[in-house]
Amino acid sequence: MTANRSFEFNTVPSLQVEWSGAKRLAEILAARFAARNALVVTDAGLVKAGVVAPIAAGLKAGGFAVSVFDAIVADPPESVLAQCVEQGRAAKVDIVIGLGGGSSLDVAKLAAVLLKSPQALSAMAGIGNVKGDRLPLALIPTTAGTGSEVTNISIITTGATTKTGVVSPQLYCDYVLLDGELTIGLPPLHTAATGIDAMVHAIEAYTGRHKKNPISDALGREALRMLGGSLVAACKDGRNRAARENMLMGATLAGQAFANSPVGAVHALAYPLGGHYHVAHGLSNALMLGPVLRFNATAAAALYAELADVLLGPGTGTTRQRCDAFVAGMEKLMNDSGAPRRLREVGVTEDSLTMLAADAIKQQRLLINNPVDVTEADALALYREAF
Repeated sequence: MTANRSFEFNTVPSLQVEWSGAKRLAEILAARFAARNALVVTDAGLVKAGVVAPIAAGLKAGGFAVSVFDAIVADPPESVLAQCVEQGRAAKVDIVIGLGGGSSLDVAKLAAVLLKSPQALSAMAGIGNVKGDRLPLALIPTTAGTGSEVTNISIITTGATTKTGVVSPQLYCDYVLLDGELTIGLPPLHTAATGIDAMVHAIEAYTGRHKKNPISDALGREALRMLGGSLVAACKDGRNRAARENMLMGATLAGQAFANSPVGAVHALAYPLGGHYHVAHGLSNALMLGPVLRFNATAAAALYAELADVLLGPGTGTTRQRCDAFVAGMEKLMNDSGAPRRLREVGVTEDSLTMLAADAIKQQRLLINNPVDVTEADALALYREAF
């Protein structure tokens, strides 16, 4: 038995799980916050799907003034963040509500900071560079994937294709509502991609080189158990309440794990796919997962063998055999989910792989956590394997 190394674990102060909870949002927020002038940060797809209007109406009926910003897009650029802040400032909002997938939540987190403490995005980039306070912040995920609702991380696209990460304690929100009913309308492909994204968070947190710890390990294992047991069911029947709730809870547990034991090479290689080809973040993770798992097995085989017991149930065999069983199990799950499995299937061209590798190697904030060192040549080989 070895002694645990020193570590610190942080997460959001309050998390509520309630089916149909969004219908009581005004009541819930009024009991928690004095603020009554809300900025709802969301996307046009959720507005069109009819998700936003009843929530906004409920807030208004409960005494809130509501300004809805619905211009969030995947891989949100800095200009969208600026528009969001501008709208919030014009409406003199005093609380920010993020409603949607990871992109909406990421923008909501930074908007809450910038509406209280104006600063340049470039100055906030990196770890621990956010200054000052933020407005009260509530986050409500509508996908079971990014875990952004419980992380202190926000990813914004800067320039044409580059992803910039802001990591700071101010980005932990005040309150999270997990309402599984809001994920009912998520199409099968989005369900698959976001669910696999969450599984990647759990796996990469569990194998992190520097900040892996007993709490993130426990969260990662439970996340993988819930997600692995419900992913295919949620993809096949989007109205399966138990599967939807398990996916949402699993994604949040995985988010808490990787907020404290950060992700590695799968994410580092996924980001350029989003930046250059606008491949959805969860899907880009799914495309890179198999190659990276096999690459990392030289150092992480024992940990992957432990995760095999979580994903597949207890089994026999050597460490390497159990590791291989885990990799095969993840591959089968991804195949069964119906998500695309090759880079060429999502529009990536073979002649761009060298450029993607050069971009991926810049993600040192993430690569430093990977159990195996990754060179640019390694990155290129991994893209070729995924192609």
